[in-house]
Amino acid sequence: MKISLSSSSSGAAAIGESKKKVSCRKLGGYLRQQKGRLYIIRRCVVMLLCWHD
Repeated sequence: MKISLSSSSSGAAAIGESKKKVSCRKLGGYLRQQKGRLYIIRRCVVMLLCWHD
């Protein structure tokens, strides 16, 4: 699972504040997605550890 963010540091200062808001929104979506994945993985691990046949 490899995520690459395409933004140049030299052009970011010239574009201004609106670009930062967009990148923050993308970052928030990415973090929310990772949080959901971790929740699912954690639930599966707990289920497997607590499994009694």
